[in-house]
Amino acid sequence: MFRRVAALLLAVAPAALIAAPRTSTPLDYNWELRLAPDEGEAARAHPKAAKWLPASVPGTVQTDLMARAITPDPYVGLNEATIQWVGRSDWNYRGRIDATPALLAREHVDLVFDGLDTYAQVKLNGQAILSADNAHRRWRVDVKQLLKPGANDLTIHFQSPLKALQPKVLPLANPLPGEYDSVFGDEPEARQTSPYIRKPKYHYGWDWGPRILNIGPNGPIHIDAWDAARIESLRVVQEAVTKAEARIAANVELIAGRDGRAQVETVVKGPDGNTIVSTRDVTLTAGVNQVAVPVTLPDPQLWYPAGYGAQPLYSVTAKVRFEGEEADSATRSTGLRTVDLIREADAKGRGFQLKINGLPIFMKGANIIPFDMFSTRVKPETMASLLTDARDANMNMVRIWGGGYYLPDSFYDTADRLGLMVWQDFMFGGAVTPYDRDFRENVRIEAEEQVDRVQAHPSIVLWSGNNEVLSGWENWSDRIAYKRRIGADEQEKVGVGLAILFNQVLRDAAERRDPDVPYWPGSPSSNYEGKPDVDSDGDRHDWDVWGGKKPVSHYLETCPRFMSEYGLQSMPVMPTIDAFAKAGDLSITSPVMRAHQKFLKGEGQERLLLYIEQRYRTPRDFADFVYLSQAMQADGIALGALHHRACRPETTGSLYWQLNDVWPGASWSSIDYFGRWKALHYAARRFFAPVAISAGRHENGTTEVSLISDKTTPVAAHWRIRLIDVDGKNSIVKEGDATLAPLSATKVGDLTDDALFGSADKSRSFAVAELLVDGKPVSRALVSALPEKAMALPDPGFQTDWTTAPDGTPQLTVKAARLARGLWIGFGDVDASASDNYFDLLPGESVTVSITSKAGLAKIKAALDLRHMGAAQ
Repeated sequence: MFRRVAALLLAVAPAALIAAPRTSTPLDYNWELRLAPDEGEAARAHPKAAKWLPASVPGTVQTDLMARAITPDPYVGLNEATIQWVGRSDWNYRGRIDATPALLAREHVDLVFDGLDTYAQVKLNGQAILSADNAHRRWRVDVKQLLKPGANDLTIHFQSPLKALQPKVLPLANPLPGEYDSVFGDEPEARQTSPYIRKPKYHYGWDWGPRILNIGPNGPIHIDAWDAARIESLRVVQEAVTKAEARIAANVELIAGRDGRAQVETVVKGPDGNTIVSTRDVTLTAGVNQVAVPVTLPDPQLWYPAGYGAQPLYSVTAKVRFEGEEADSATRSTGLRTVDLIREADAKGRGFQLKINGLPIFMKGANIIPFDMFSTRVKPETMASLLTDARDANMNMVRIWGGGYYLPDSFYDTADRLGLMVWQDFMFGGAVTPYDRDFRENVRIEAEEQVDRVQAHPSIVLWSGNNEVLSGWENWSDRIAYKRRIGADEQEKVGVGLAILFNQVLRDAAERRDPDVPYWPGSPSSNYEGKPDVDSDGDRHDWDVWGGKKPVSHYLETCPRFMSEYGLQSMPVMPTIDAFAKAGDLSITSPVMRAHQKFLKGEGQERLLLYIEQRYRTPRDFADFVYLSQAMQADGIALGALHHRACRPETTGSLYWQLNDVWPGASWSSIDYFGRWKALHYAARRFFAPVAISAGRHENGTTEVSLISDKTTPVAAHWRIRLIDVDGKNSIVKEGDATLAPLSATKVGDLTDDALFGSADKSRSFAVAELLVDGKPVSRALVSALPEKAMALPDPGFQTDWTTAPDGTPQLTVKAARLARGLWIGFGDVDASASDNYFDLLPGESVTVSITSKAGLAKIKAALDLRHMGAAQ
């Protein structure tokens, strides 16, 4: 029977008797997929999926089925449940390679898979050539001897991870503790397969995202044709960097097909366009060869984080000639900088200070989770936009969380250009890992490949072994119960296995292959020098707020060394909610809202209400619930972040959870799935500003006021604290001049409620702490003795005026006659955003913002919705 499959054409160099350069040809079109033949039940339920369908490479089965309406969009309504069958089924892919005489004349023809998710058996012309079991690895197979002239059939059989692992896991008396139990009945409680597989862990569901077990080729597939030698990896090692001179080395791993003489030329091109060339002659032996080519760069231009200097970039190109003929080349982009992790001991414990080019940097930023449930459809411009938003909010660091996947080169290219430092986790999300040698060897190869791929990027300033694996093993109740069940001997095997993996295998991969960047065994961790997840040593994840129901004032109780996770949830804006919910779903605890709230299987909606009602009014309606959730999140994280900054130098970093979303729903993000800013992100631009004032009120009624500067030179400033009532009457409580020392935080007062408010009516009064530079306010913090729900906040008496900027952009001016606490400039269901948002307007103040929207001006004006915490208008 005729089978219609278009050929995968290979554009290769002409055949030659001498060595020719390596060619790489993508195999990214004319693939097909279908349910595996033995999937009878799934085929009966989904007969269209049992026939050959067009497939995307890279891609997933799920996205290809969605594209043909065989399964609905899982992001809409309750559709997540309807896509679960895909991940429970086995699937086949097929393509065809036309092998030309030119291709067959090459000495080596490698079939390369840059990603297979996850259990995949590959056959060429019916012969098994590869069995893959790690979605984070690259797979290379020499297929020259298997190719025949003309058509060659290529098939990939993907096995469901559940079918592959459950025969092993279900009989176990004590399976390894995992992450989140399935709510769809495909895995028994506490019998998860995720600990045993090298696959993105968030695919199994998290407390901010759905459960969608991706299946398919998650990376490009291509043919590499080469003769005498090829470059396996090019690493750029910065051996010594000063302002006067930089000594680097291009470390080239060469695979030689035969013995012979070779020349490795390294060309370094600086940001000014000038080049320096260094060459080394070597004798290669068949197999793996390591060649280091040193290069000295006089007067280097150093790369600095955002806010501390420029981000000049160099290109490093390695060119290999074998017996005088060009064989291969590779290029890396890099920046010159030094990175040091200072762990000085003091009376409280040990510090955690990152220095870049000798400067002690306070790390300001957020955690990044995967950008989508389907990584293969994430575009470089989407990642670039989010990173730009992070930089624009005065962030200088992002942490790549360990439960996702290793990000593509374009992500790090953007981080390099923007000056955003990257804390890079290895991909371990929290599950306890197996301790067998085969598992560790699989991880070793994965880690070395990934470090080799991205280590040249100057933005990467820390490698971290995992997310919460070590702290979970030590502290979490289910892990403690597990240790009791398995007994001392097995507990020791698991614990030693964790130590070998995270303190030896991954440490070796990072330190040996990227020696100018520190390695940290996990987050949170104390580097195996003490108990993990404590304030006094290493980094900290503080989930007593939100997870433990403590009030946000808990953030003020300690000064952690480095806060790498803390967070509060909120809802996204209404246009995002409209993308997954219908009008009838717009209630706080509707089935659709619970389905898009993954904390405690939907009970996070009640947790949101708990935190809203601790300080703010009970929501008047669903839209008010959305507004108040964002206000609560922004105010709470602002309190924590400014406190962390005020704790400098004891505290050296504050990374809130989380920057982005993996799908539309309730979460801890400051930017939602569609890239829309929540109140938190607008607030972050202020609380992460280079100079700021912090005013945190403790539960005992004492307010700490501190002045903060990330500037590298002194800043002349004036600070003041005013008492203002809601109608505008104000008086100075305290003020003073100050010279802000570089890279510092200085406390200027501990004020009691009596000192701040005196005999004023606390239900109508705020203390306003302000920092002024050159006579202009640059930072402001409001303090109240009562929660907003107990205050007599008035109708602000807004006046609005619309104008048009010279470029045609609509501009809105809002003036408040009386105090406007927590003003949100919204537009209901109309997709429009303001250039600034979620701020306080003091009586008589006005603000002008630009409005961005594809909607017409008349529609924007009609939709304007000014929300605040005062009385309803």
